[in-house]
Amino acid sequence: MHRVRLLVLLSGVLLVASLSHAQTATGETLMLDLPRQSQHALVMQRIGITDITVNYHRPLADGRQIWGKLVPYGQVWRAGANENTTITFSDPVTIEGQALDKGTYGLHMIPGENQWTVIFSKNSTSWGSFTYKQEEDALRVNVKPQAAELHDALAYDFDDVKPDSAVVTMRWDKVAVPFKVEVKVNDIVTASIHRQMHGLNQYYWEGWDDAAGYFLANKINLDEALKDEDSRFRRKNGLTTCSANRGFSRRWAVRTTPRRSKTRCWRRLTLCNSILMPVNCRWRRSKTRLWRSTGPVRRSFRMTGHRTWDWLGSTARREILTAQ
Repeated sequence: MHRVRLLVLLSGVLLVASLSHAQTATGETLMLDLPRQSQHALVMQRIGITDITVNYHRPLADGRQIWGKLVPYGQVWRAGANENTTITFSDPVTIEGQALDKGTYGLHMIPGENQWTVIFSKNSTSWGSFTYKQEEDALRVNVKPQAAELHDALAYDFDDVKPDSAVVTMRWDKVAVPFKVEVKVNDIVTASIHRQMHGLNQYYWEGWDDAAGYFLANKINLDEALKDEDSRFRRKNGLTTCSANRGFSRRWAVRTTPRRSKTRCWRRLTLCNSILMPVNCRWRRSKTRLWRSTGPVRRSFRMTGHRTWDWLGSTARREILTAQ
């Protein structure tokens, strides 16, 4: 009886020891933070305002036959070494034309001689592909492998980077496996602008100016760009938002000095939606007038309160109206 208890106790100790010293395929223990044979790497690319990050480990070919032997064809492979290779998208994207929501995914691949399957799994915390389950797939796409120069260490790169897309390429040994990632940049940036302008940015003219400038540069949402330019003017000059029903918010007196007269003339102007409009008032005879029947002359106005206001027919406003 005593001998049986001793054998059971010894078996338990050996089991705990084996579990507590988990090892990689190369015999590396995981208890301490030590150098690993397949070193950790991180690569990131921004497309528009969308960040794409690949987190992986880099196994070495080291003269071994990789494809079809070390990594068998037709079987799910972790697309790296050690823990799951993961890929993170900060916004929704399309992979080879198929939609994929934002988030972090476990990246797996099924190698083939003429075709590879790239798998984006909802499970991103597993160890390699040993517990992979197909029902956890978020997306699968098929791609064609390409011949490449020898890469002893596995690497992920972002190739063919464009304003709204990039190609993520896995290279190892003499094989490259690319898949294209596309982003709806204008839609994402527009939604981001709306979120940002609901915060403190709405109280600063620079934010409205950036928003209008982006819409104008990309020839989108021009009606909104015009409103943002109006908001920029109001914030920059300390004005409150005017009511469209009333037709104006404030009236200001603009003082001008005619070139050939020392008499100072006063004229009242109405400000509505960032457009200065003349109001009925009497002018003394002068050859210099800031306003004509065809519209405002381009120059600055010195307002009461010693404010210099920029001309409402600004370059940005004219460009937006022209683009419309």
